[in-house]
Amino acid sequence: MSMKVLVSGSTGFIGSALMASLRATGHSPVPLVRGSASINGPGVRWDPAGGTIDHDGIAAAGRIDAVIHLAGEGLAEHRWSQAQKAKILESRIHGTRLLASTMASLDAPPAVFLSGSAIGFYGDRGDEKLTEESAPGLGFASEVVQAWEASTNPLDQRTRVTHLRTGIVLDPSGGALAEQLPFFTRGLGGRIGKGTQWMSWISLTDHIAAMLWLLDHPVAGAVNLTAPNPVTNTEFTKTLGAAVRRPAIIPTPTIALWAKLGRQLTRELLLSSAHVSPCTLLAEGFVFEHPRLERALTAALRD
Repeated sequence: MSMKVLVSGSTGFIGSALMASLRATGHSPVPLVRGSASINGPGVRWDPAGGTIDHDGIAAAGRIDAVIHLAGEGLAEHRWSQAQKAKILESRIHGTRLLASTMASLDAPPAVFLSGSAIGFYGDRGDEKLTEESAPGLGFASEVVQAWEASTNPLDQRTRVTHLRTGIVLDPSGGALAEQLPFFTRGLGGRIGKGTQWMSWISLTDHIAAMLWLLDHPVAGAVNLTAPNPVTNTEFTKTLGAAVRRPAIIPTPTIALWAKLGRQLTRELLLSSAHVSPCTLLAEGFVFEHPRLERALTAALRD
């Protein structure tokens, strides 16, 4: 069924691919954009930090069937100073609460609200097998995700709310893989830390497909958007090195990461371990195109 879908974060790494896929599958995406029309083109204007949204623009867009909310300050874009941590937290809470309350106030609220989230919810859990039923972890990243998910509370039973607990999204166009590729293609890639930490990943293709699938399937609550086969950092390193036909034997010194990113960010985002399974997607019948890392990297780098 064709839907009119309001999309925040529509110009980002994931959002850009999502917008193209929505159009390709017959949906009508409406971007939530910041700034003037001359800068960002057509769409509904909003200012999450200022707490404003263009209600006239929403009315002009017509009946909104679904919302996919991806906007928020990137966790790893800057060192975690107190000011940056506040910015990260506020961008997720304020933006999500503003969008959720606006949608809840409509006479005909959207039937579906897919809200960005992250596997940072689980924190550093070693070798523990994690599912959507697992308890939250500790640390700043987990606190952010818990508050982020709670910010959809203004929505009521008229709207199905699904929290997209996303893992490491793999595609050379952006995200972690884009940052790593220049090093690996020069033979300078290697494990991070001991390399025993679990990495729960998903191909961009499967991430987009899962979001489109969730528009049509009555799944509510937390959904892990990760592939069925997590890998350790050492295994990821070896597989990526093989995919680009280069050795991957030079470990990344932890002290260098501390110097660049700070100790807390390094510990929580690069050295933490989360073995996450997409139990809900699998139980509900979603089929992954790239269930294993080798296949995902081969397809991504070929494209």
